[in-house]
Amino acid sequence: MPLTIPQIVRLYETEGAARYGNEAISQEQHALQCALLAQQADARPELVAAALLHDLGHLLYAGVPDAPEGDDLHEFRGLPFLRGEYPEAVLAPIRLHVAAKRFLCAMDSTYSDTLSPASRRSLELQGGPFSALEIEAFLREPHAMDAVALRQWDDLAKSPTRATPGWAHFGKVLREVSLREDAGVPA
Repeated sequence: MPLTIPQIVRLYETEGAARYGNEAISQEQHALQCALLAQQADARPELVAAALLHDLGHLLYAGVPDAPEGDDLHEFRGLPFLRGEYPEAVLAPIRLHVAAKRFLCAMDSTYSDTLSPASRRSLELQGGPFSALEIEAFLREPHAMDAVALRQWDDLAKSPTRATPGWAHFGKVLREVSLREDAGVPA
């Protein structure tokens, strides 16, 4: 069963209060910053929602140990909790945002130098830069370029001083793009 908007907000306010890896911000701050950057870039509401929810998989499995030195596959873990609630234009960029990092590293040899140390470490765990065949497959994905945009906002959404609108603001975006008829009810 998909998470409701109030459940998503509660998850970010509780589990998301934890630090975002080794960054100087929380998971919640990271999500709100990423969504703000998407809005500032005039992204469609579906892509703003994807930016907001892209790391939901980290929160759903907070406290569940992963295999040592393994990739947590967070880009897939949140999807079952969003499917049926949000369209593919929200789900696909979430699913592809890790692949987009691997794509960008393959396309630009200096891109990995811009990643935070934690993001560079996760890149290794996620398979490193794409091969030529992986690049071709990625580019065939209908929402590949949305995922690339999301990935770039993801990289920038790590400022300890960036002010953002709160959940009342972004809850409206989630309701706007929801597939459910009753999602218009305020969270």
